[in-house]
Parts: sequence; structure tokens; C-alpha cells
Amino acid sequence: MSMSFTDTANTAGTEPLPLEGVTVIELGNVVMVPFAAQLLGDLGARVIRIEGERKDSGRVIGGVVAPGLSGAALNLQRNKESIQLDLKSADGLEIAHRLVAGADVFVTNMRRGALGRLGLDHDTVVEVNPAIIYVAANGFADGSPDADRPAFDDIIQAETGLPALTGRITGRPRFLPTLIADKLSGMYVVQGVLAALVRRGVTGRGGVVEVPMFDSVLSFNLVEHLAGAAIEGGHAGYSRILSEHRGPHRTKDGWVAVMPYSDEDWRALYEHVGRGDELDDPIFQDHALRLENPDIVYKSLAEVMAQGTTQEWVDLCFELGVPAAPIHDLDEVVDDPGLHRGVIADATHPVVGAYRHVHYPVRFDGEHTPVRTHAPLIGENTEALLAELGYDEDDTARLLAAGAATTASLDEAADAFTRQR
Repeated sequence: MSMSFTDTANTAGTEPLPLEGVTVIELGNVVMVPFAAQLLGDLGARVIRIEGERKDSGRVIGGVVAPGLSGAALNLQRNKESIQLDLKSADGLEIAHRLVAGADVFVTNMRRGALGRLGLDHDTVVEVNPAIIYVAANGFADGSPDADRPAFDDIIQAETGLPALTGRITGRPRFLPTLIADKLSGMYVVQGVLAALVRRGVTGRGGVVEVPMFDSVLSFNLVEHLAGAAIEGGHAGYSRILSEHRGPHRTKDGWVAVMPYSDEDWRALYEHVGRGDELDDPIFQDHALRLENPDIVYKSLAEVMAQGTTQEWVDLCFELGVPAAPIHDLDEVVDDPGLHRGVIADATHPVVGAYRHVHYPVRFDGEHTPVRTHAPLIGENTEALLAELGYDEDDTARLLAAGAATTASLDEAADAFTRQR
């Protein structure tokens, strides 16, 4: 691994994190690439985020709590350093090239034309660092007719059929209420980086990792929904999931999710509630037939659930070994440690103070990966990184005065935030 930069220490005092010693340069915006870089940072990589004059809209998602720090950014930008550069200036580009020269991975979701104009396209970056892994995450594949089209989460959802699937159930297409395309594509970015690092360890070769959002979401969506269309003449869509009766089911006092799945689950539940005669129907006796006739079995289940309270059904299903759960509001889950099961933890940011962070979900040797550094201000690490890259104090002063680089003071930001409150 390239080691031109100072290693970031694992302050948790545990075993080294999996990606310690790997340096990632992030030139990303909104959610997809910032999320991918966050995950790489969570895994121990040193992530240096290049920020330009145009502010990243991802830094305002979830409401701005301090300049450049929103509710979402407090998590998306953690375990990173931030350097702000004017990439349109010769000096700013030179700084970026010095960063790239000492890195293992360069990851971006800027459009191809813009990268070419800035001098951060693949060919130029590889000239600077032949061994680098260059990750291009865009809406559509390079070389396709849509290669230069702008793409956001809603656009990719629409093009991959997600709203139409909802429409089959409700009669009206609707977007999923989550940034599924951005987050899913970001996770594929991480997979691609990890695979490329393994390959480079064997061959010594870097290369290009391309992650089109459209391809990512469509392939993910078709895991189950290709279904009958896997064979010519069939139709896409997994019928069990698309049944309007699937649930959640209304109870006497709320809603419940009940998932009798096996033959034994159905038998245990229906015999207990006095509807064992329905089990004489072959549809209820065979798993494959239940999957083919979800409207029948789920409509029957909805009628059963309407006869009791949510807690009664949860308790009974627990006793019978049938999967079940109450329907929780997201605020309930976030606020109750018993419901979020330790996925959310409290932390203290040097500017905004107390905030919640979401643990990286994979545990190593039973431990969560630590938040080594809190989300930086835009340009918070500019001066330190310039010094690390070989610029002396006079050079740094010149670059800052010319606007090729911009810095931010943590102390000044903290004071200003305190006065504002």
C-alpha cells in the first residue's frame, strides 16, 4: 500500500482495523460517494476529502446545525479529513495531484466531462500514480448512450422500476422513502474497492472500478423480482412481496408484522386460533403454493390479526415460535436503546456538541469499529495536509491568500456556534 501520508491511529486501542494503511482520496458529493468513503473510513482507511468552492449539498441533508455540518453530514463525513481547494486553479490542481500521488484509491461521482476539464480524469490521475485504484461512480455506464446524463436517486429508482412495483400494490407509483439508489451504489463502491485492493495485492496493478447506479439498483432489484421473467415469456415480480394483503396487518389497537413462513408456522398459529380447518386447503399446506397464492393466504391472515391486540399477537407468536413484531415508528427506534439494540451511540463533536452516530454494522471480533475523527469542517485539515505534502509556511500562506486553498478554524467555528445558540 502507498504510505506517503502519516498513518491515522486507531484510537480504540483494539486490533488494527482492516483498512489501516490504505489512503483514499474522495472527490464526491450528495450521498453515494460520501457514504462509500464513510464506510471505507469506518473500516480504517485514511480518507481525505477534497472539497471545492461549490458546496456539497450532502452537507445540508437533515438540517444544518453548524456551517457545513448537517444532521446527515455528522455521520457521512466522519473518519475523514477535509481539504478545500480551487481545482480550477493551477495551484489547486497541483495540490490535488500531490494528494493522488500518495494515495491508494481515488473515488469520485463527478461527471466525466467535469473531471476531464479539471485534470482529474482517469488518464491524468494514472499518469500521476500508475498504481492507483480509480473508482468512477456515475448514474450510467461509461460508453452507454446515457453516460453523460445527470442522475439522482429518484431518477435511478424510476428507471429501474422501483416506483412501478409500489404501484402494483397501491395503484400509484411511489418512490421508496429512502435514498436506496445512493446508499446501495455506495455499498457496491466499497465492494469494488475491496476487491481491487485484493487484486492489486496479488498483481501490483491498480485499474478502474466503475459503479453505475442504474446497474447497481437494477441488479439488486432483480434478485427476487426477476422471478418468472428468468425464463422467456415469464413476468417479472415476486408475487409474495407484491400482494396488497401482505401487511403489516391491522390489529384491535394498532399494527403488527406476522410472518408464518414454514408449514409448521402456519399449522401452529391457525390451530391455536381455531382456524385449523383452513389448513385442509392445499394452498395452506404447501410452501410453493402459498407463494403462488399470496392474496389468499395473506387475506386470511389479515382477518385473523384483526381479532386481537398487537401485544397479544406478539406474545402468542413468540410462544409459538412464529416470527412477529410490532410496527415501530422510526423516532421510537432512534430514541429507545432497547429498540435500536446499540446501533446508535452518543458522541460529542467539538463544534456542535452532543450528537448521535450510527455504528458501522459489521463487527470485528465482537467490536464495533470506532469513530476515530468526527466530521470535519469544510477545509478544517487544509493547513495540516499542505504541510504534510511538503508546502512550507510561506507556500501555505501564498496558497491561502490566492484562494487556491481554503482553511477553517475549529476554535472559531465552535465559538461562533456557542454564541449562536
